[in-house]
Amino acid sequence: MSLKQKALSGIFWSSIERFSVQGIQFAFGILLARILAPSDYGLTGMLTIFFAVSQSFIDSGFSNALIRKQNRTETDFSTVFYFNIAVGLLFYFMLFFASPYIAAFYDAPILENLTRVVALGILVNSLSIVPRAKFTINVDFKTQTKASLLSVIISGIVGILMAYRGFGVWALAVQSVVGSSIGMVAIWLYSRWIPKRIFSVSSFKDMFSYGSKLLLSGLMDTVYTNMCSLIIGKKFSKNDLGYYVRADSFTQYPSSNITGILQRVTFPILSSIQDDDKKLKETYRRFLRLSAFVIFPLMTGLLAIASPLIKLVLTEKWSGVILLLQILCLSRMWYPIHAINLNLLQVKGRSDLFLRLEIIKKIVGVTILVITIPLGVAAMCAGMIASSIIALIVNTYYTGKLIDTGFFRQMKDLTPILFNSLFMCLAVWSLTKIIHSHSVCLISGLALGAGCYLGTAYLAKSPELREIKIITEPYIKIAVSCIKNIKRK
Repeated sequence: MSLKQKALSGIFWSSIERFSVQGIQFAFGILLARILAPSDYGLTGMLTIFFAVSQSFIDSGFSNALIRKQNRTETDFSTVFYFNIAVGLLFYFMLFFASPYIAAFYDAPILENLTRVVALGILVNSLSIVPRAKFTINVDFKTQTKASLLSVIISGIVGILMAYRGFGVWALAVQSVVGSSIGMVAIWLYSRWIPKRIFSVSSFKDMFSYGSKLLLSGLMDTVYTNMCSLIIGKKFSKNDLGYYVRADSFTQYPSSNITGILQRVTFPILSSIQDDDKKLKETYRRFLRLSAFVIFPLMTGLLAIASPLIKLVLTEKWSGVILLLQILCLSRMWYPIHAINLNLLQVKGRSDLFLRLEIIKKIVGVTILVITIPLGVAAMCAGMIASSIIALIVNTYYTGKLIDTGFFRQMKDLTPILFNSLFMCLAVWSLTKIIHSHSVCLISGLALGAGCYLGTAYLAKSPELREIKIITEPYIKIAVSCIKNIKRK
């Protein structure tokens, strides 16, 4: 399989996994939100930072170290596997014994037992990192899709049943642990990989020298990303945190999924051509434009239809989500661009630069956060827009140094896509001010947005539109062929 075929196949199956899995999870989340109260989501949101930090330590950058390493061996895989288990156990027991203090910090006694249950997911996740890394190395996202779909469907059903039975926040806790457990078991059954009984200190040191810098970078990013939840949970009400958590989840669906797809696909692909700067630059710019072509209209479109969407699917009790969602859309739309820029530094083995950039960005981000806290939750979210733009400028500095594709070159590539997306957003937002029926407004807004954006791209002869057609055409033909065969039968 050629590099282009690998990339197209990887993007397709990674997209199927992320959007089908997250789509089903998103649908279950909407059903749960209609049953549960904002305060239930506020309680689970209070724990997010503790579990996110633990997960960062469990991986410690070793997964990316394995993917990047060209001469990896079974000893490397086994070493990382045993390290992950040890760290998973360590952090589970740390959270288990810290749970009373977490509950006291938030003045919420229920968090003591809730922490101990949800923390089981950390231990379970530590078991599946290496098998997933092996599939990613082979750009095999089809198998991961099967495992993820199985876990999200079963856990979603469990969560809905528990919510209907009146278990409240425990429905969210058990859903999380069941999902992690089913996914772990499925990925092991599909991989059939058996670790060797060996732990190599030299292998560990080799990968840790690369992964440790990614660990520190990841920790800073994780703490910073979840700091808002920590502050809102402590300073504001559970309902405020619940609104923020739901707004965040709506923006995370398109933004994080596309970011995850691009990180998983671009990293092994770009790593395979890391020594060919000309080819690397060409492929890198293509990935940037393609990601912007997809993410920009999704996020600006979500901003435009936020009001009818929230009121229709979550009901009026969640109206506090709308403004936060609209603000966060303008911040999260840049995340895939950040991810590809940072991937390049990892591909080039410059985890030292990666760490340096993270330190600079987090200092700026925390400064903006401290300034906006007294102004309220909406102001904190608005500060994220400024942080995201500054982070983009910082991220592109070394990209320009390494392959001559810095901030201004990237903006020149992305500006036509950005203007098209903002024009579409304005048209859809204007429509929502005219139509008062939430369902009619949502359907007509989606139709207008798609027609406006794709029509403008077609008239402008967008190369990204042609690229997407090339990616999807073979799979559309397969789907049409399958439908015809079913009809014949």
